[in-house]
Amino acid sequence: MLEIILHLKLCFTENKKTLKTKFISLTTLLLLFPLFVLAQTGTIRGVILDETNTPVDQVSIKAGDLGTTTNENGFYILKIPANQDVVVQLTHISLKRTVATFNLKNGEEIEFNPVMNTNVEQIATVVISARKRKDVEGIVTLKPATIRKIPGANAGVENLLKTLPGVSSNNELSTQYSVRGGNFDENLVYVNGIEVYRPFLIRSGQQEGLSFVNSDLVQNVDFSAGGFQAKYGDKLSSVLDITYRKPTDFGIAADLSLLGGSLSVEAVSKDSKLTGIVGVRYRDNSLLVNAKETETNYDPKFMDIQSFVSYNFTDKFTVSFLGNASLNKYNYEPETRQTNFGTLSDPIALLVFYEGQEKDAYQTLFGALQGTYKVNDDLNLSLVASTYHTTEEEYFDILAQYRLGEVNTNIGDEDLGEVEFSEGIGGQLNHGRNDLDALITTIEHKGDYDIDDHNIEWSVKYTNEDIRDRLVEWEVIDSAGFAINPPTIDDFNEQPYQPNEGPITAFQNVRATNSTSIDRIQAYLQWSKRSNLGEHDVWYNAGVRVHNWSVNGDGIESSSQTVFSPRAQFAIKPNWKRDMLFRVGTGFYYQPPFYRELRDQSGTVQPNVKAQQSIHFVVGNDYSFKLWDRPFKLTTEAYYKKLNDVNPYTVENVRIRYRANNSAEAYAYGLDLRLNGEFVAGTESWFSFGYLKTEENIEGQGYIARPTDQRLKFAALFQDYVPTMPNFKMFLNLVYNTGVPGGSPSYADPYVYQNRLPAYKRADLGLQYVIVDDKKQFESGWRKPFKELAFGFEIFNVFDVQNSITNTWVRDVYSKRQYAIPNYLTPRVFNVRMSMKF
Repeated sequence: MLEIILHLKLCFTENKKTLKTKFISLTTLLLLFPLFVLAQTGTIRGVILDETNTPVDQVSIKAGDLGTTTNENGFYILKIPANQDVVVQLTHISLKRTVATFNLKNGEEIEFNPVMNTNVEQIATVVISARKRKDVEGIVTLKPATIRKIPGANAGVENLLKTLPGVSSNNELSTQYSVRGGNFDENLVYVNGIEVYRPFLIRSGQQEGLSFVNSDLVQNVDFSAGGFQAKYGDKLSSVLDITYRKPTDFGIAADLSLLGGSLSVEAVSKDSKLTGIVGVRYRDNSLLVNAKETETNYDPKFMDIQSFVSYNFTDKFTVSFLGNASLNKYNYEPETRQTNFGTLSDPIALLVFYEGQEKDAYQTLFGALQGTYKVNDDLNLSLVASTYHTTEEEYFDILAQYRLGEVNTNIGDEDLGEVEFSEGIGGQLNHGRNDLDALITTIEHKGDYDIDDHNIEWSVKYTNEDIRDRLVEWEVIDSAGFAINPPTIDDFNEQPYQPNEGPITAFQNVRATNSTSIDRIQAYLQWSKRSNLGEHDVWYNAGVRVHNWSVNGDGIESSSQTVFSPRAQFAIKPNWKRDMLFRVGTGFYYQPPFYRELRDQSGTVQPNVKAQQSIHFVVGNDYSFKLWDRPFKLTTEAYYKKLNDVNPYTVENVRIRYRANNSAEAYAYGLDLRLNGEFVAGTESWFSFGYLKTEENIEGQGYIARPTDQRLKFAALFQDYVPTMPNFKMFLNLVYNTGVPGGSPSYADPYVYQNRLPAYKRADLGLQYVIVDDKKQFESGWRKPFKELAFGFEIFNVFDVQNSITNTWVRDVYSKRQYAIPNYLTPRVFNVRMSMKF
């Protein structure tokens, strides 16, 4: 300013014309000076989370006279003056104040994602804050750190889901799960708002390899077991909503064990506009499968690479890419097997000698491009385009020759446990040449708009599913040298008592080639509102989905159908001294058939299969309290589901075979309880209990248990540490499920076979010693490069319980009895593990 004043004085000494010109120039300069100063700004952006990694809305963010607030997703953008120290304050009614100082260059953008802690001095208020937003929706949030630490034969998100009430799985080699009586195909899975798919041909848990979700990339995990909103898609049972994180710094993380390993790398550009994270995983199930009772030559290779990249073109426009490439190869050569079963007084053994092998390959490519435009603080628009391509091969030729006989039970004999007398002998030859090529392409527009306390969300989505499939499977069964005719033939042969004069036919013979195209148009519109009812806080949600699909293909009569799915939720937080929350949810949930549901047991596509319908009624309560001066929460949910147009199915290991008709009706009801909190200070643990009853009525024959009728469930996830050695930690994963129906022989009437499998009991233990973590860093020595470093030892199936997944049915031609021989799962297995982060 001193230079400007001197310049003015000099101007007065010049001639009038020059003075006038100088005055105009100077006036313009003075008018533009404030604008020039204001143009020197930097930008802070980010997401604010609470202690549970839940986004917090309505956080006030101030820097002097400048300020903004976070939206319902916890997101904010704030511009501050450049080239000077600026103090930014973050305040919220129920969280501790956070203060940070920034000094940004002109045009510089940084991402600041603070975690705001609970204000312990704050008197408990009866408001529905952002921390309660997911509670009112009936959503369970799981911490990514817990997912990565909890031991399990198939560690990951699904491993943790199986400890929740209402979620069941009887196969530790599989990532598939059933929820409240639904089957494996009734669960929605989203990653960053994009629906993901599973391979089609999987029929045994040990073939699966890797879950789609890479735990090293996860930022947030939300799960709903029923009564979910209209914005989630058309499935009958549950929603798993995963969010991959945007990095804020450079980092490398690795995890190694005898079951494989993973490596992830994350980085951010200098201007913070470009962020990216890449994860590579490799898994080998040999440790688990070689411990089973079947001796095999086993060579599995499961590998995938995933990436999530995001670029901020402006403060308002962001483009992100989610990609996945997976290659799975499974080679299996069984050699021998001995299974002892029966009773103590009448022990029986099945001895099997194998020839042949199975070779499977699954290659999956997935890519999704998403553009998000923030029109203003109230309106967000996005466009998503994604493609999923899978090519799958399943080839097998396995000859099994068996002996079924009595077992020596004389203690002290050298032949104790050996088969002394053969009651039946026979053989079984299985052949398969199955190929599938599926291409699924999707484009979707989504948006959300805030008007005062109202929120409106909408979407329009188009999907094309192009599937080419060849199914060739046959099975020949021999008993005592006599071929067994298929059950579809009325005149079952009476060999060896009467000669069979008919032709020898395969017990099962399925041959089909299909080329099918399915076009889908989906849309939803939903409204949410927060309000008050007297002194109580309430939350409303209502919405509707519409889904139209048409089936076309070679030799298929075209079919088109449409369904409407209205849904609603209501929650109230009373103004009571006790921290209580009540919620109800209801709605019509449809599941338009996917390709697997259209293909019947003969391999023929039935285009007129209707969407299965389920009416949900869910009532829930959350009671938050303190015990031992630590936080706890008891969650209770009661539910009832009425199902119509049900497509009956049978389960073979983890493959589901549908009848491809709507010949049944069903129901499911139950009660879920979960108590979680800090049973040990500083760690979260929980105990779950579930009761379920689900039955179906097929073709009016009466109600029988569905294949997923898991009556009682108890699970616990417990974390602890040694008080004198806090770096020595323990993780315990317990699951108890009562037995489900054990299935029936192929093509048999399920009404005849209603016996149940034994209860599923499993305990996995993990011990970990932490050398480096965020609380224990080193400035020198070999440990300096590490941000985290830990070594662990795991015991899977601690009590060595013999759990079974299904039965193998063996016929004795002389007694004409069919024996249900259990297929046992993995015994006790030991594993070592090392985790590190740089």
